[in-house]
This record gives sequence, C-alpha cells and structure tokens, in this order.
Amino acid sequence: MLGHRAGSALAALLLITTPAAAQTLVDRIHQLFTFGDCGEPLCLAGSLAGSAFTQRHGSHFIPAAGSANASVIDFITNATAVYTSFLPLGSTSGGVTFKFVGGLPVKTSESSGPIFGERAPTLGRNRFLIGAYVSGIRFTSVRGLPMDNLSFNFTHQDTPPIGQLGNPSFENDVINVQMSLYIDQVVSSFFLTYGLLDKVDLSVAVPLVHSSVEGGSIGQIVPFGPGTPHFFGGDSLNPIIRASAATSGSATGIGDVAGRLKVNLHDEQKFSLALLGEARFPTGDPDNFTGSGQFSGRILAVYSGRYGGFEPNANVGYVNRRGDLFNDGFLANAGFDQLIGSWATLAVEVLSEWQLGHSKLTLPGPVQYNTPYTRTVEPTQIPNQADNRAAGSVGFKFRSGATTFVTNALVPILRGGVSPDIVWTLGAEFNF
Repeated sequence: MLGHRAGSALAALLLITTPAAAQTLVDRIHQLFTFGDCGEPLCLAGSLAGSAFTQRHGSHFIPAAGSANASVIDFITNATAVYTSFLPLGSTSGGVTFKFVGGLPVKTSESSGPIFGERAPTLGRNRFLIGAYVSGIRFTSVRGLPMDNLSFNFTHQDTPPIGQLGNPSFENDVINVQMSLYIDQVVSSFFLTYGLLDKVDLSVAVPLVHSSVEGGSIGQIVPFGPGTPHFFGGDSLNPIIRASAATSGSATGIGDVAGRLKVNLHDEQKFSLALLGEARFPTGDPDNFTGSGQFSGRILAVYSGRYGGFEPNANVGYVNRRGDLFNDGFLANAGFDQLIGSWATLAVEVLSEWQLGHSKLTLPGPVQYNTPYTRTVEPTQIPNQADNRAAGSVGFKFRSGATTFVTNALVPILRGGVSPDIVWTLGAEFNF
C-alpha cells in the first residue's frame, strides 16, 4: 500500500532543506515552503527526477504555476513587512514643556508626558528634547492565530482539460504544510525635537531595526487515490511524501525615518489643542523587515489638559500609506499621565488604528473541485478580515535632573495582521 511504503520511506529518510544562503529574510521564509534541492517553493524534486510521466508533475504546485499558492506564501511575508509601518515612535514632547510669558519661560506641564501618545503643549522656543528608546518585539500571531501552529493547503495547478479541476484525478492531490514561525525585532529609536518657535516643534526620529527569523515546517503530500505521481523523493514504488524544512537568519538596518511638525493652536490649563503632521520615508528594507518600503503620512488633532499632576490627552487623525499592500487608517489614541511624585510619572495610553476600505492584504478563497465529486479545500485557516489594531500601554517615567528614564509595556487589545504578545520598551530622554 502507498501509505505503508510512504511510512517506511519516511522512517528511512526525512528530507531536510539546506538551500544556499538567502540574501533576505523574505527568502528565509520562502525556504519553509521549499523541500528538497529544487530551489523553488513547493517544487517536487522526486517527481522531477522520476520517469517521463512523473517529471511533468514536479512543478505543478509551485507558486509560478498556481497563483493561489503564491498568494498564500506572500501573505505571511507581506503581513510582517506591513507591520513595520505601525511601529510606534517616541512622543514628540516628553519631559517638561514651557511657554514664554513676558520673555520668561513658564512651565506648561508638571508631569513628564506620555510615552507613545501626543500632548498639545510644545517644548518652547529654542528648547531641545533628545531621546532614545529600545523596544523588543516577538510576533506571535497572525490575525489572531498562533504563528507557531499555522496550517496551509496547497492545491494542484489546473491542467488540461482546463476548467475541470480534479480531472485528471491526480489534480485532487494536496500538499499540506504545518509551520511554526518566530519573528523577532529589536527597534532602537533615536529622536530629536527642537522648539522652532514658542508654539512650533520640529522633530525627527530615526529607528535602527534588528530583525531575526526562525522557523520549521513539515510538508505532507495528501494523495487523493491509491497512487500518486507527486513525491518529494524516492520513486513511484517507494515514494517519500513527507519532508521537513528549517530556516533562520537575521538582518539589521535603518528603519523608516520620520519627520514631524507640531503646531500649538490653543494653550490653556484645562484645554490645549495642537495639530501634528508626520511623514515617514521608505528608508528601511521591507525584504529584511526593517521598514515598510513605502512613504506614509499622518495628521493628528491633539488635545490635552492639565489638572494639577493629572494630564489627560487624546489624539484623532488619519494616516495615508502608499503602496499596493497598504490601507489608509483612522487613528484614535487616548490616555493620561499622572504625576505620582516630583520624580515619577505614570503614563497610560490606548493606541488604535482602524482600517479604511477593503483590505489590500488578502488570501485566496476556498478552492472548489468539480470531479470526481464536488468538494472544497481551504488554503488556510487564516481569515480574510480587516486589520484593525489596538494596544494598551502602561509605563513609568523617572526624572533625574534634566534626564528622564522610561520603562513601558505595550499589550495588544485587538489583533490585526501580525501581532506580538507584548512590546517592552526602555529609554531615556534629555530635556534642555
């Protein structure tokens, strides 16, 4: 029986993928779908090396032959690259803020300000804020599903007679891939804000991103009948229909550099209002998950108030992203910072983005077979849905002279796209 022969072959040989070193982390992820030495995802090396009959079946699953298969593989890499455009940067106005009254600086805040949200007061003319944050991220889910237990079903190319998937019968064969994937990032953000005018701040932020990928996968050919021309290795008498792959790699580079301008429109103790514009430039490398590869811009209306040591804030705005895979979004953030001592501030924030329009990052729908009977194969359990995101942020700022030390935890509330369980942040700000 085929199953017995396959089991014996598997016991004798479990194919391990050892392709040539990849140039990018996207290539590394593609290796998890590459079994044997073909060098292409879902290429069946055993079939290519077989008889004249089986040789023509070796490429019937590869993404170039099946657009649905390409979409499934590209979704994982694209979803990770897209997330880099959502990475939060430090607030433009941490520390103590000032305004000038009669030529003299007067404090407009008591607390040390938010960590990732924004408040309306500006630093004050000719004042500086210099900061550096380090954040650690491990992506653990994609649209709510764990990334260490993903399942994919890759279907056969529709061969002649075209339009009758399942005819010939070998078209009913499916390759199932069980995959575990771990993607980690350490993001070091360096930012500088300058009080250009009393009510105008100019800011720049430069992230340095270290990304690493590690994963493993098991590919299983699921024959539809008693025999199959599809196998990873062996031959038609002793086919190997189960194989494994593994990969790892890392990359470091400059992320997407951001320029920001904040204008204070109204400043009173209980009601302060500002507009903030930000441009993120595609200086990072999406193939190595250090940047989005596309320009984006956002504008925020920023409210904040001051009630002694309690300072609430709220941000509402819009983000526009270029590129075929990126959706625009509606931004809504709210939080507060509470002075809990002359040297310490508690900062609590909820950060969210709500997708506008139909998602540009989609997966193929179910594959419908017509013969020998009607049936449906789901390419993956990952849902097609809007990638709305929300996260809760809790942190502390500890002031020592002109230096403020920062510690923070960011935890997802609503998981869209790829998502971590927690993002930790440590940092320091210097205000002068």
